[in-house]
Amino acid sequence: MRSRSATPIGPDYTGPGPDTIPAGTPTREATMPERPLPTEQEVRSWLRERRNWGRWGTDDQVGAINLITPAKRAAAARLVRSGRSVSLSRPFPTAPGPNNALPAQHYMKTLPRGTGGFAADYYGIFYHGVASTHIDALCHTWDEEAMWNGRDPKREITFDGARFGSIEHWAEGILTRGVMLDVPRYRGVPCVTQDTPVHGWELEDILVERGITLEPGDAI
Repeated sequence: MRSRSATPIGPDYTGPGPDTIPAGTPTREATMPERPLPTEQEVRSWLRERRNWGRWGTDDQVGAINLITPAKRAAAARLVRSGRSVSLSRPFPTAPGPNNALPAQHYMKTLPRGTGGFAADYYGIFYHGVASTHIDALCHTWDEEAMWNGRDPKREITFDGARFGSIEHWAEGILTRGVMLDVPRYRGVPCVTQDTPVHGWELEDILVERGITLEPGDAI
């Protein structure tokens, strides 16, 4: 959809990237109004008011993926135009670093077979963190009250695996409409930094400016 903005650094800007914007050009980030951050009490109340516990039954282990219905998948498939594939993967993180304190392991071995042979490899990885791409299951986190759907993590999380809310319940795949909100381009900067985090109101501003309406089952 086209932007309603006529600014040269709007979300549909297709010229040079933010790092090549002429010097002196005011960025949206520099002119963003100050908005008060929500209090801890407000955030905690939102977590209670907006959570989906019990929405699909007390035994549900899929969560908001329930919103991705067969009709939603079919509608998403009809949006495909070019068929271009875009990978979200990263190189296997075997090198240690500040963001990879537990580097992955990868070993290969060749074995003879008749007049030829074959190769096999071993992988070991600590998935969590920013060094590798992954999806967090519903059992991944909890607060002082409970984990997903009110379950007790002391009972559901065992050394041998999760008894409730594990990733295997999404094994059929996640296919839906994706909505990309390009915050750096919206701001007119190369990237988002820790000093200027993204807030919900900014995402809402981007949606309004681009004329996009979110629908149930969308992936943002």
